[in-house]
Amino acid sequence: MNMDDVLQTFIAESRELLLQMEDALLQIEKSPQDLDTINGLFRVAHTIKGSAGLFGLMPIVEFTHVAESVLDRVRSLEVRVDEALSALFLDARDHIGQLIDLLAEDGNLDRLDEPLQVQGQRLGERLALYLEGSVPTASPAPQHNRPAADDRGDSPGHWHLSLRFGPDVLRNGMDPLAFLRYLSTLGRLLHTVTLFEALPPIASMDPETNYLGFELALASDASREVIDGAFDFVRDDALVQILAPQATVQACRAHLDALPEDNAELLELLVRCGTLTESQALLVAQEGEQAPAETHGELDAPQDSITPLIKAAKSAASNEGNLIRVDAAKLDQLINLVGELIIAGAGANLVAVRSGIGEMIEATSLLSRLVEEVRDSALTLRMVQIGATFTRFQRVVRDVSKELGKDIVLHIGGGETELDKTVVERIGDPLTHLVRNAMDHGIEPASIRLQRGKPAQGTVRLNAYHESGSIVIEVSDDGGGLAKDKILAKARERGLVGDGQQPADKDILNLIFEPGFSTADQVSNLSGRGVGMDVVKRNITALRGNVSLESEEGQGTTVRIRLP
Repeated sequence: MNMDDVLQTFIAESRELLLQMEDALLQIEKSPQDLDTINGLFRVAHTIKGSAGLFGLMPIVEFTHVAESVLDRVRSLEVRVDEALSALFLDARDHIGQLIDLLAEDGNLDRLDEPLQVQGQRLGERLALYLEGSVPTASPAPQHNRPAADDRGDSPGHWHLSLRFGPDVLRNGMDPLAFLRYLSTLGRLLHTVTLFEALPPIASMDPETNYLGFELALASDASREVIDGAFDFVRDDALVQILAPQATVQACRAHLDALPEDNAELLELLVRCGTLTESQALLVAQEGEQAPAETHGELDAPQDSITPLIKAAKSAASNEGNLIRVDAAKLDQLINLVGELIIAGAGANLVAVRSGIGEMIEATSLLSRLVEEVRDSALTLRMVQIGATFTRFQRVVRDVSKELGKDIVLHIGGGETELDKTVVERIGDPLTHLVRNAMDHGIEPASIRLQRGKPAQGTVRLNAYHESGSIVIEVSDDGGGLAKDKILAKARERGLVGDGQQPADKDILNLIFEPGFSTADQVSNLSGRGVGMDVVKRNITALRGNVSLESEEGQGTTVRIRLP
């Protein structure tokens, strides 16, 4: 397995998970008590941390561990999500995104510039404030009644892990030591015993075959779910047994029976790791002599599951099996080959017609029809829904509305409309400018809206639909509209329109697409410099599309982009 390809998969899927994280955070601002969304956030952070740990990307692991710990308190209802915490997590999400971008650029995280380090440290300190204070825990039960599958490791003692990695784990691109490094981020490895019994003579050893197993003592306050989740990526290539702190004699007995080695040797290892005292080991041995080994419900049985390298949130897991990642260059090559096939088929059909052989004409006609169907199917492979691009503007609207001090909501429609992948990627920048322009220039302050009989909350709408063989994308707002008199006066001031000329309303509106044209009274961080709308038009034209405007003063503006 090419580890560079695996790393690229990690980068791509981490970016998708970060988009999920952003969407969830924006949703939590509206519904702070939504436990499903909170649990989804925790899973995203846990997945990114675990995946990064496999590659030894400690800057990501260490930072995400703090965020994950805070989210663990949130889902335990010990910390309430408010606007400040949501904003902090959005900043944390952006920081992880910057680390992923640096990884994509350099292939490692060895080169972290000082501003990025300082930013991560400050965000970590702010997140750590939510971890201060005592966390309520349940009173420990007497040892003889304590269940083996204790969900917390915060009781006296430590977790004991028995790991038996399969012989093909290295060939499948997984490093057993990477899992040990990751476990050290969950707590402290008190003891590590490496099992060499499976090692063959040196002459017959295969460097790509794993022969090692491990017995570990882990002091951690992580839950069983979190510890067990560390092995999601190697579930099919390993036997993982987890023994909770202060486990019962029966649980220890069942733990030993589930392992392939001799029980007496395993008991000795548990004593060496400090998991059992010698007297406790004697009790476990006697338990084995008194009754045959039974399977207890508390135990971690090996699971038959196929887990991808990077697992998305469980809520989306059911869809993952229906998707496959394909390099865009390979799709382009396929479409080019289909085009050549169409040309060759047309030539064969022409030869058949000239030959006058009926069977040949019928065969080439069938071939041409099938080739056309292949062409249509190949073209649809590049089609993606624009809804994901629209959804990303929820963050833009949130941030810009707070910066402007306005209450603005984004409504999305037509997200299922499909466009070519390249068009979707290139339409993002023009849409960003149009949305920001609508919020800055279009939506009025709340006081003015109330005076005009409008709701205090402004609305920006993104919509897409098919019309007459074209894709239409609309960006509209319910703001004050474009002031045609002001636009015309500015155009005459700049010499774009003569003093005696009176253009039609449509032509007046289109003046805003002129380079350097702006009617803003003052320059802000968002607008007023006269750049943007001309770039929007130029980018749309480059996509063989066109852009038009409709505006009614006092009611709002709609920018309509039409693409082939």
